[in-house]
Amino acid sequence: MPTLYVENVPKELYEGLRNRARKHRRSIAAEVLSLLEEVIPTKAELKARRQAFRKLERLRFTSTIPGATLPSSLEMIREDRER
Repeated sequence: MPTLYVENVPKELYEGLRNRARKHRRSIAAEVLSLLEEVIPTKAELKARRQAFRKLERLRFTSTIPGATLPSSLEMIREDRER
């Protein structure tokens, strides 16, 4: 596993990281890894995002069910009032 060293971390940032690590009961190194895992997507995550985006794009341009008519807003309001 590769090793990462970070130099010249601003004091305020380091203090915030240390406080966050204490809050989560982790070492600073474990907290940094956790943050990196949250922020940096893996190849698998990027692939999943692309697939989801493609599905959303297809849905975006898909019309409603052929032959089906949707109620108007007035019809929907009336129906809701009758409940």
